[in-house]
Amino acid sequence: MVHTDIRPPAHPVPDLHGNGLRLRPWDADSEADVEAWFRGRTDPEFRRWNTPLKITTDLDSARESLRDAVRNTAEGTAAAYCVTDAATGAALGHIGVNVINRVMSTARVGYWVLPEARGRRIAMHALALTARWALTEPGSGPVRGLGLHRLELDHAVGHDSSCRIAERCGFRHEGTLRGAMWEAERHDAYRDLHLHARLAADPDVNL
Repeated sequence: MVHTDIRPPAHPVPDLHGNGLRLRPWDADSEADVEAWFRGRTDPEFRRWNTPLKITTDLDSARESLRDAVRNTAEGTAAAYCVTDAATGAALGHIGVNVINRVMSTARVGYWVLPEARGRRIAMHALALTARWALTEPGSGPVRGLGLHRLELDHAVGHDSSCRIAERCGFRHEGTLRGAMWEAERHDAYRDLHLHARLAADPDVNL
């Protein structure tokens, strides 16, 4: 697949719907969104498995990192989605298509779910929706796709639930990368990760 148009996609990114979920862009000017972002990024389970470059410690740092995510979405280098309940609009978590490389037609996907929404297959359904959109060519469906060739997903070794979600959504396990991510809440120590990926040519997944 050859891509000659490397301009970023139009903003805002489209809402995605399915399995009782609505995925919509985050709003950095919404106090409710900032609060949800803060709770997600400071949750002990998130902090156990993820160490972002800027660690969220309070509402101000949460607002700053959310603004970064919204800015990256506007610039076309990422697509940050708030995962919500389609019926109530309640925020359930986050999923993002990150490090979008238009030359290589690749990106990396990551997600988290708020504590009260766990156990409902939220991450699995959000990942399936997002992967379908990211790997669909623009103009080939009801929602303009991102048109990527390859979508990667990685997680710390030992994060078995993420492994199961990835494989259930068609992301094949491709191997272990040694010392490829930071240890929990540290920027001076490293741990191994599992790499999964899905190609546009791979079969779609029905959950």
